[in-house]
Amino acid sequence: MAEQLVIRISQTSDYKFEVDFGAAMSPIMADLPPPLGEGSAPSPEHLLLAAVANCLSASLLFALRKFKQNAEGIKTTISCTVERNEQKRVRVTQINAKIDLGKAAAEFEHLERILAQFEDFCTVSQSVQAGIPLQVQVVDGEGVVLK
Repeated sequence: MAEQLVIRISQTSDYKFEVDFGAAMSPIMADLPPPLGEGSAPSPEHLLLAAVANCLSASLLFALRKFKQNAEGIKTTISCTVERNEQKRVRVTQINAKIDLGKAAAEFEHLERILAQFEDFCTVSQSVQAGIPLQVQVVDGEGVVLK
């Protein structure tokens, strides 16, 4: 069941590009940060982090719902380290995600099984992780680190 997604990127000015997802969705703008761009829209790094965070959040929600758990209120904070590699090229070298469940762990059933498998459902993070180290932390509504 191969699926092919197509996105069109068109330069509008300098380093600013319109990202066109097709007729079903509104386009968004992307821009590089200064000194090259104006930083007036998300950068490619922002879009990468948004994709990873969204996929992880949706995968955890899917895993929770699979066990019929009420999982409303998931919040994810994601960050990355951007630095130069040995060839002096700028690269994303680490991604860290923190997912907050919004409720105490005791309010969930089967949480151990859910936390053990939800990352496997995430297409984007599993793909990215092949090239960029990714640390995922899950915290309950009381601030207890669960994973």
